Amino acid sequence: MTSVDGILNINKPPGRTSFSVVSFVKRLSGVRRVGHAGTLDPAATGVLPVCLGQGRRVVSFLHDTAKVYKAQVELGVTTDSYDATGNITATGDPSGVSRKQLISALGSFRGLIQQTPPMYSTIKHGGRPLYELARAGIEVERKSRPVQIYRLELRRWQPPVATIEVECSKGTYIRSLAYDLGQLLGCGAHLKSLTRLKYGCFSLEDAVSLPQLEDGFRHGYWQQFVYPIDIVFQDWAAVVVDDAAEADVRNGRPVELKPGDSPQPGVGRLRVYNGDGRFLGLLQFNREKGHWRPEKVFSRA
Repeated sequence: MTSVDGILNINKPPGRTSFSVVSFVKRLSGVRRVGHAGTLDPAATGVLPVCLGQGRRVVSFLHDTAKVYKAQVELGVTTDSYDATGNITATGDPSGVSRKQLISALGSFRGLIQQTPPMYSTIKHGGRPLYELARAGIEVERKSRPVQIYRLELRRWQPPVATIEVECSKGTYIRSLAYDLGQLLGCGAHLKSLTRLKYGCFSLEDAVSLPQLEDGFRHGYWQQFVYPIDIVFQDWAAVVVDDAAEADVRNGRPVELKPGDSPQPGVGRLRVYNGDGRFLGLLQFNREKGHWRPEKVFSRA
């Protein structure tokens, strides 16, 4: 098996599951441990970070970053899945919806909102994914949960389709946003198409397509597309430590930073490197004990 640690920024095409993309990478790369961050529905496209080797250990940090989506919302038709793949459950007349009304309605969803996940989702109920229950014709009550909509803009209005751009927190369902928008406008709506434009530090402009990646596998240059693990933490403060402190980091012991290496007051986390520039891991400040401790350590790959 090949040993590679890092992250691929893949432009997922429509019609493929996120899991199938992982299987594709695993099969052609020869890397044993491969996973993805942030599932995209089969019909959706765009940025899908695929993590290899130790890159899988940063998935939780990626989940906490903001995502940006471009979505087409079609007014007048509601489906059971809240998107174009579902069965139509209701129709309405969107002809009376003006651009001004649409912009005003979108404003209701900015900021911290409560959102109810769709039945067709991977959230589990009684140990079973909701989508399994939905396919069996069973609908259960779902608890709403808080999500943050940082930015929500109308990009195009071609009745009955509104193209919007959404920047949001983890846990946000754009399908639910489309459904809720239709309910607020009184005519119903569903998600017609979805593209993830950005996921944390990864953007669609820099994403590699599957045909490009396959060519890289075939001709032996695919690792050029692999980003280093520490790119996920590029906005964090960084510190370089000496050999003694490196040994402390690698062995999970508290780390004493030199006065000149200490970050600005209030900084609670650091990325740490050795003198050769090798990324060692992450440090977290223990305020109670007044020292830095290794939060996550990466082995010598």
